[in-house]
Amino acid sequence: MAASVVLNSKCVQRLTLFAKRYYSEQAFPKITTHYTIVPRDNDPRWKDVNMERYVDEADVLIVGGGPAGMSAAIRLRQLAEANGKELRVCLVEKAAEMGGHILSGAVIDPVALNELIPDWKDKGAPLTTPVAEDKFGYLTEKSRISIPILKGMPMDNHGNYVVRLGHVVRWLGEQAEAAGVEIYPGYAASEVLYHDDGSVKGIATNDVGIAKDGSPKDTFERGMELHAKVTIFAEGCHGHLTKQLSSKFKLRENCEPQSYGIGLKEIWEVTPEVHSPGRVEHTIGWPLDIHTYGGSFLYHLNEPTPLVAIGFVVGLDYSNPYLSPFREFQKFKHHPSIKKTLEGGKRIAYGARALNEGGFQSIPKLTFPGGCLIGCTAGFLNVPKIKGTHNAMKSGMLAAESVFETVTNESASFKTTAPEPVSYADKIKNSWIWSELKQVRNVRPSFHNPIGLFGGMAYSGFSLLIKGHEPWTFKHGDPDYKRLKPAKEAKPIDYPKPDGVISFDLLSSVALTGTNHEGDQPAHLTLKDDTIPVKNNLAVFDGPEGRFCPAGVYEFVPLEHGDGQRLQINAQNCIHCKTCDIKDPSQNINWVVPEGGGGPAYNGM
Repeated sequence: MAASVVLNSKCVQRLTLFAKRYYSEQAFPKITTHYTIVPRDNDPRWKDVNMERYVDEADVLIVGGGPAGMSAAIRLRQLAEANGKELRVCLVEKAAEMGGHILSGAVIDPVALNELIPDWKDKGAPLTTPVAEDKFGYLTEKSRISIPILKGMPMDNHGNYVVRLGHVVRWLGEQAEAAGVEIYPGYAASEVLYHDDGSVKGIATNDVGIAKDGSPKDTFERGMELHAKVTIFAEGCHGHLTKQLSSKFKLRENCEPQSYGIGLKEIWEVTPEVHSPGRVEHTIGWPLDIHTYGGSFLYHLNEPTPLVAIGFVVGLDYSNPYLSPFREFQKFKHHPSIKKTLEGGKRIAYGARALNEGGFQSIPKLTFPGGCLIGCTAGFLNVPKIKGTHNAMKSGMLAAESVFETVTNESASFKTTAPEPVSYADKIKNSWIWSELKQVRNVRPSFHNPIGLFGGMAYSGFSLLIKGHEPWTFKHGDPDYKRLKPAKEAKPIDYPKPDGVISFDLLSSVALTGTNHEGDQPAHLTLKDDTIPVKNNLAVFDGPEGRFCPAGVYEFVPLEHGDGQRLQINAQNCIHCKTCDIKDPSQNINWVVPEGGGGPAYNGM
């Protein structure tokens, strides 16, 4: 009898252990196989694979082909020509085509373009829609209250242009190539390379031909190394290499945490009777509550087909884990003042991208041995002006001037193998970028107050009246990912179902982005710990990644057997917006580059 009890007890223990292991394998399957998390060193599948890289060298290397990177490249070649210097300038861009990953509203201030290419009109720059009319309003659920825009206010767009920024970037690429810049689209910079003394040596492009389980395919090819005297990083908002550089060189040690927003955008063909080329409209208020920062834009383009660009921005410092920026956008379009423009029209494009909102307080140290940061990867967006392209371009031009001085100064001696373009920081501080951002520095953080939107608007008006001369500077406070409340402290949001006419579901929207990734590759949305999404994000915050992602990448699905859910990552849907890397409350997600050429294929977003 005693022996039977002992035997039964052991059986129960074994069954319990088996059940726990079975549940664990279901709830926490192996998701991340990327080599940045799972090293190849101890993987026998990589034992006999040739890991040598081809090496090429340039004088200056630029990572990222947006407005900042292109402006830096063009200015470098202009300086080389003017000074009779040989200067090899190379630029790598992860999109398959120049401008393919660019997304912005966009109304552009041409001040930097006027400096860079004064005859841009003669050269056919795609700035064909001068702003003709400005409108600004506060929305309630059913009505709109107009707010006047006075001359000289940040939202006064007199002299600016409504553009499709991807087309502008493509044109800049043509100007850069004509100036002698070597441009390599479809090459994603995956790794920063360093000299023995720690200075930046260049970058390595990503390997291709790796299976989803992390093993090498027969088509495996090692990435190449690009070395340079100085490397300029122009990765855009929340660049993944910039994150590494910031950590290594402590670039954010003396600045506030960066604050972010997510911008969602659609392009619509509309009926001629509602189309007014050059009209620029912005709203704040509904459907967001007064404690959630955000607003909308509606820009009328001047093209053969009547087109409008409509979009919605939500500050990523929101606190309710049930908020979905995508569904807020779809809801917004049903407002009577907005719907009348879209009725009878057709949506032809969709996309989303994170944007920097930290401004002056969040500017990091801009230089380090062997390189510097420019554009949105450094964070030069003017939030109340809702513009950053002009500052991004100007920062690229100033960096180019500093880098040119550095690499062509044959008599200079440097402490490290790769020199630091130290004069760049001073050039920024002596430019209109610095004075512009300093003047509006308190506008965005002023919205962190007990009465939210109304307090922020009141302070912003005061700050603009005194032209930003207040003697104090507000702090942003906690980073965005720390601001989410646990689900038990938040109220679920009941969103209306999309009607398929004005509002749409997520997957049909992603289909319009042209997003494509090689399906059989490791997910580039890497997890430091595969168990955290269920143990913490789902358990505490009810899985917010399934709502803050604007592309349906993160999905909690039921277990095949038993109760509970597991995380599924649909990496092929990723539109490279970086929101997950920013807003994940556990900071467990690390976005890395997929195979070069993958991602969205925007046409002038």
